[in-house]
Amino acid sequence: MGKKIKKEAEPPPKDVFDPLTIESKKVATVVLMLNSPEEEILAKACEAIYKFALKGEENKTTLLELGAVEPLTKLLTHEDKIVRRNATMIFGIMASNNDVKKLLRELDVMNSVIAQLAPEEEVVIHEFASLCLANMSAEYTSKVQIFEHGGLEPLIRLLSSPDPDVKKNSIECIYNLVQDFKCRATLPELNAIPPILELFKSEYPIIQLLALKTLGVITNDKASRAMLRDNQGMDHLIKILEAKELNDLHIEALSVIANCLEDMDTMVQIQQTGGLKKLLVFAENSTIPDIQKNAAKAITKAAYEPENRKFFHEQEVEKCLITLLGSESDGTKIAASQAISVMCENSASKEFFNHQGIPQLVQLLKSDNEEVREAAALALANLTTCNPTNANAAAEADGIDPLVNILSSKRDGAVANAATVLTNMAMQEALRVSIQSRDIMHALIGPLHSANMVVQSKAALTIAATACDAEARAELRNSGGLEPLIELLRSKNDEVRRHASWAVMVCAGDELMAAELSRLGALEILEEINLSVTRKNKFSEVAYNKLLNNHLSLKYSQTGYLSSSNIISDGFYDYGRISPGTKLWPLKDLCLQEPNDLRTILLVNSKSDVSPPPSTEDKSSEVGYGRSISSSSSLRRASKEKARKASYYFSAGFGSPTEEKSEPASGRNTAVSRSAAKEKGSRKSKGKKEEEKQKEEEEVTVVLKWAGEGNQDKEWSPPTDPDFCAYVYEVTKSILPITNIREQIEALAKYVAEKMGGKIPKDKLQDFSWELHISELKFQLKSNVVPIGQIKKGIFYHRALLFKALADRIGISCSLVRGEYGRAWNEVKLMNESQKGLIGGLPPPEEYVVDLMFHPGVLMKLKTKEADRYRFL
Repeated sequence: MGKKIKKEAEPPPKDVFDPLTIESKKVATVVLMLNSPEEEILAKACEAIYKFALKGEENKTTLLELGAVEPLTKLLTHEDKIVRRNATMIFGIMASNNDVKKLLRELDVMNSVIAQLAPEEEVVIHEFASLCLANMSAEYTSKVQIFEHGGLEPLIRLLSSPDPDVKKNSIECIYNLVQDFKCRATLPELNAIPPILELFKSEYPIIQLLALKTLGVITNDKASRAMLRDNQGMDHLIKILEAKELNDLHIEALSVIANCLEDMDTMVQIQQTGGLKKLLVFAENSTIPDIQKNAAKAITKAAYEPENRKFFHEQEVEKCLITLLGSESDGTKIAASQAISVMCENSASKEFFNHQGIPQLVQLLKSDNEEVREAAALALANLTTCNPTNANAAAEADGIDPLVNILSSKRDGAVANAATVLTNMAMQEALRVSIQSRDIMHALIGPLHSANMVVQSKAALTIAATACDAEARAELRNSGGLEPLIELLRSKNDEVRRHASWAVMVCAGDELMAAELSRLGALEILEEINLSVTRKNKFSEVAYNKLLNNHLSLKYSQTGYLSSSNIISDGFYDYGRISPGTKLWPLKDLCLQEPNDLRTILLVNSKSDVSPPPSTEDKSSEVGYGRSISSSSSLRRASKEKARKASYYFSAGFGSPTEEKSEPASGRNTAVSRSAAKEKGSRKSKGKKEEEKQKEEEEVTVVLKWAGEGNQDKEWSPPTDPDFCAYVYEVTKSILPITNIREQIEALAKYVAEKMGGKIPKDKLQDFSWELHISELKFQLKSNVVPIGQIKKGIFYHRALLFKALADRIGISCSLVRGEYGRAWNEVKLMNESQKGLIGGLPPPEEYVVDLMFHPGVLMKLKTKEADRYRFL
């Protein structure tokens, strides 16, 4: 046999690298290994990085700085399952870091992470992929990305996973996602309610709690509530409440029930199964504040439905709420107050709270907690609205003082609610007086300055309710409340503007306030509002008219109409027609203008700009009215300007036309009749007449000298009108005593016509040279303003104004109407004598136009058409 020869081993290939075992103690080295093409190295590197990241937040930051995130994102889609699993585990841990989250959003890895939720993947991958999504979903941008990449559906599927960690991560992510409306609206389509309800059976409290929190969010939508009802979700929730060992879940369960009770069908279901009664008993007997609070919130939400309120009342929910008002927890007090504010929409409940709820709420108004005071004021606001009994109960419980104090609160809601209660109280006079005594107007100044429109609105409404007498209005004015109130008229909010207009309307109830409001610009603002179709309201129109009624010159210029209740007083002037929005010049400015070709301004004024000097006081009191008129005539011939002042001095000795004056024994016009003066003079001797004339001239000289000296420092006053004073005196003595109204009107019409040039036939009207007469007056007075008494030739609008001015002085009710082409007329209402005594009561009075030109004293019956007025004129 031949000898065996041993075969030699073949040498290794030259192009193959011998295996090398590396032990690295530097994390940077391991990060570099993430770019290796070998699965084993990648798997071991990922495992090492996972353990490193698990140790704390600083390590996660270190990995981020070393650039580990980007290569790891590529490994999420690696072919090797172990590499893919380890990379997913890293991201599950790393995604809790905010900087890592930001980078992951920029790298757009959401689709890769969601892909790890596929059913064929391992449970470990499901766990860490869902953990990554749960961490990422805490931010809004990531929520959008998860939803847009279809992450919601696989997460819902994983709720049925056998692994509790997967369930926990999935429900947590879903809870974060449903904060967004779009995600929440998609849940019913994905049939998410049943798997969420199944989580109640979990042995882990955190999973049960997250499930309840998720239901608390999604049941804000009607579709989800319906699905919960169809899957007997309310039974599950009631069982949780009944289980004492689950008391840590009661608060969240009540939140879900509160949402579900908004749904009428759910309410019926829980009512039929007895769950609602259990809820009320649970709320009343529980000693845990948060449970009481959430139970009250559940009642509040359910009570928004009328049928629910009715059922709650039948179950005596009011007693439960009153009990909760006495809780030591402020949160429970707030929730109970809010529930009462909703329940009192039911009239029976509102009545129930009269004696057993209002005193407790008043006590809460004194709480140190602003939110408690706000909630209590809200409940009282609703309880006292349209309910005088409850308003009285709140006042009897000493609620006015704390309500006024709340007006200075920093919480807008508290201020608005307190103002509402005070407004409701002020509807009763006795309570209004009590409120006014608490310096309410001063307390409302702050709310009027508020930037909150609700507060502004409520404050203005409270002023409208409380400023019903002159003293309260004076307090408002003295407190500086008119300026901010007027400023609210400019508000862009309709309610604020409406309530401010209402308050101004109430404040314009007296002449002093109306004048102050006009001075502060309320008239112009209201006029601007009323010119706008969208901004005006009924109160702005009424407020404007009220202010106009205290500024009759502007009213007549704008509207061309003064009613019988618009009494012309001294200082009234007829400027002529002006367009809405046009400013009416003040009388002083008009008087200081040089005469021009514009329309003459007619002035009504019986006041004097001088007073009797002490040295002539006794003499002036002895001067008769007849002498004043004759003196006036003689002095005008000598000096128009001086005579005007002097003659009025003499007429001023008689005071107001309504005051009692001594008059001669002969007829009613003797005191002002020139013929009477002549008769009196004829009985005197010639020497005595000359002596009296000299004495009179001395008196006038003294008066003129005194007037000239006094006027140097005297404030401006409108031109005096001694002739108009004489007219007033004459009609007071001769026409006022007439008992028949018709005869009074006829006599006054004839008197006015006589003073303005007498009867003018229609065919002679064009020959009546009144324009020349008016021009002469303007030239003599060096002004466009002419006192009405100085006009001796007047046409329609002169006579109509004089008639109205005199009629107002002696109590004849008439209106003044401006027409076109210089026309104006007076309208009066008279009873038809022939219809008096008819069955069925007195007929309505008939309207007449007073003829002052063609047939002075004739009353022409006015028909319905506007043209009828011109037919008579």
